[in-house]
Amino acid sequence: MDLLDQLNPPQRAAVEHGDGPLLVFAGAGSGKTRVITHRIAHKVAACGVPAWNILAVTFTNKAAKEMRQRVERLLGTAGARDAWIGTFHSTCARLLRANAADAGLDPRFVIFDDADQQAMVKRVAKDFGLDERRFPPRMLQSRINQAKQECRGPEQLERNSPVDGAIFDVYRTYEDRMAAAKAVDFGDLLYRTVLLLQNSAEVLAAYRRRFRHILIDEFQDTNRVQYVLVKLLAGEAPNVCAVGDDDQSIYRWRGADIRNIRDFQRDFPGTVVVKLEQNYRSTGRILDAAHGVISKAIEREPKKLFTENAGGSPVEIETLADERTEALRVVSWTRALRSKGFELGDIAVFYRVHAQSRVIEEALRAANVPYAVYGGMRFYERAEIKDAIAYLRIVQNPHDDVDLGRIINVPPRGIGKSTVDVLFEQATNRGTSLHDAMCAACGDGSMPAATRKRLGSFRDLVHGWRAREADLSPAALLRLILDESGYEKALAGEDTPESDARSQNVAELVGSLEDYEKTAEEPTLAGFLESITLQSVQDEIEEGDRLTLMTVHTAKGLEFRAVMVVGMEEDLFPFRSSQAGRDPHEMDEERRLCYVAITRARERLLLTNVGMRRLFGFEREAFPSRFLEDIPEDSRTVYSPPGRPRSIGPLGRRSAEPAGRTIDRSYSQLPATGEDDHLGFRVGQSVRHARFGVGLVLRVEPGADPKVSVDFPGHGTKTIVARFVQPA
Repeated sequence: MDLLDQLNPPQRAAVEHGDGPLLVFAGAGSGKTRVITHRIAHKVAACGVPAWNILAVTFTNKAAKEMRQRVERLLGTAGARDAWIGTFHSTCARLLRANAADAGLDPRFVIFDDADQQAMVKRVAKDFGLDERRFPPRMLQSRINQAKQECRGPEQLERNSPVDGAIFDVYRTYEDRMAAAKAVDFGDLLYRTVLLLQNSAEVLAAYRRRFRHILIDEFQDTNRVQYVLVKLLAGEAPNVCAVGDDDQSIYRWRGADIRNIRDFQRDFPGTVVVKLEQNYRSTGRILDAAHGVISKAIEREPKKLFTENAGGSPVEIETLADERTEALRVVSWTRALRSKGFELGDIAVFYRVHAQSRVIEEALRAANVPYAVYGGMRFYERAEIKDAIAYLRIVQNPHDDVDLGRIINVPPRGIGKSTVDVLFEQATNRGTSLHDAMCAACGDGSMPAATRKRLGSFRDLVHGWRAREADLSPAALLRLILDESGYEKALAGEDTPESDARSQNVAELVGSLEDYEKTAEEPTLAGFLESITLQSVQDEIEEGDRLTLMTVHTAKGLEFRAVMVVGMEEDLFPFRSSQAGRDPHEMDEERRLCYVAITRARERLLLTNVGMRRLFGFEREAFPSRFLEDIPEDSRTVYSPPGRPRSIGPLGRRSAEPAGRTIDRSYSQLPATGEDDHLGFRVGQSVRHARFGVGLVLRVEPGADPKVSVDFPGHGTKTIVARFVQPA
């Protein structure tokens, strides 16, 4: 069968496009992955392009793995082997390791995750004597990451105020410490690759010769540094295929710039545009609902999805009494679907903010319905797993100060905090790593004899593991470390249900290493550490017979036979933000988020709202979301309880109260304390943070330096010094 036989005309046009820039607007469920993989296969099989000359990048390991598997099915494993297919971060990590000397890096550099980076920033800020209340490490970290996304090093930062000056000092010193630790952070992977290509004409020319054809998936999610990277690699004769959908751009809060997809034709003259509008996922009524919502966006590329699967069940819109009734509706709807042949794994419940899941989880547990929540604490974020990973990382790179500092006294081996602080101070003064300071202290007499002995014993352990690394598999090395370090014994000695669970998690990590060894072409410790550091939430989502709960942001890229979206109310979805009223782009992002939620559903879609909602500890009257009234009447069925009108239009937002209920207070009516008045914040208010975007205040903590706890979509609940957020 010809590669092109199963493609529709627009898909075929995109696949067969020859040289020159190509922009593919791929609507939800329109087969964008098929287009990308078939284009790669067509270039190799029909056009004679060596797979070596192809670079394809996407955003999650899961998507990259699926892309490679599909290409291998089309070309065979051998035919696809030489193509570079991966995420932006993994591709840049590979490129940096191959050109480490030109990039000014050690080829065995380690990659710091978010927590590691924050620990390093915190230590640098402490060394400068910065007040953590005035300069929270998370804020400093955010400013550093934002600078790297914008391709700015420390010297490019403004220094017009004391705060700017402090950020400059921390950023510059942080970079020095990272270099000493032979480490990079996520932002470095992209930014340092850009710097490498900008500063080395020879390296840039080599990769332009190699990557004759570049394909970018989910192009609407790219940020500035990623776009700069693409333009650098593309060169003067760009064969760039960008595939994306401006209607699904929902990550503005983490740096995604929708202007990249809108400016592509300007930046790459002669671009051919192809629109994929035939949807292969959802029913006609679901698509009509999605179009009704997204068509009201102020700025978007005109397009409308269609399907041969016309009709289908109407989109159900249901008004319920309160959040507990809504949670019970999750249970009853799930049971009704199961009676019609749906598996639990076919069903998902989406919500706008993490806090909405609690009452739903309680109802599911009470009803004995198996479920999984995604977007909470992930496996590799657990303390015992980070401990074990830290041991592996210091074997790979003993100059990693953050990981060495984490486990130098874990389990306790008599190397106390004061000793570690002295070692850090010595390392700073000498311009060396913590490891080098520790080794020096073993013999220079700067420490008491007993301390020197304990440091020497730990040093010998680390050096012994490093000597065995080449002889042992990664899993065998971890087993050795867990045994010789005493970590496994310490967990067993605690003899509590919690320690048993931690032991099981560590055993699961060993199993993860064994799985990696079976699937990796060349399993190495460095390869495993890199693969887990670059994982995302979507990579951890597994199929199984259990109900799925997640935020809409987490649901991006997934699909289910049946989807229920709870909390379709004003102030919640769209999220409450006065800024959204002033800036139409904010409301457009909420519309796109709703569009994403709707288009995850294949067959059934239920959208619920309530008359009264208790959330964040307060009860408020709630009104149907404006997005509900955008759904065409012939595509929806509306249900309302007694005491509430069936209307979901503007008048519905000023509707009668639910029968038998008394309104306590709405967010906007909450009384503020004197401290709150002084701060200008109150529970339920929308605020904006430089890194996390817009969030909802859950709690205000008065005091000499007041704090606010804020629920940020996509980030969870954060407690922040009040001065670092502003009213949204």
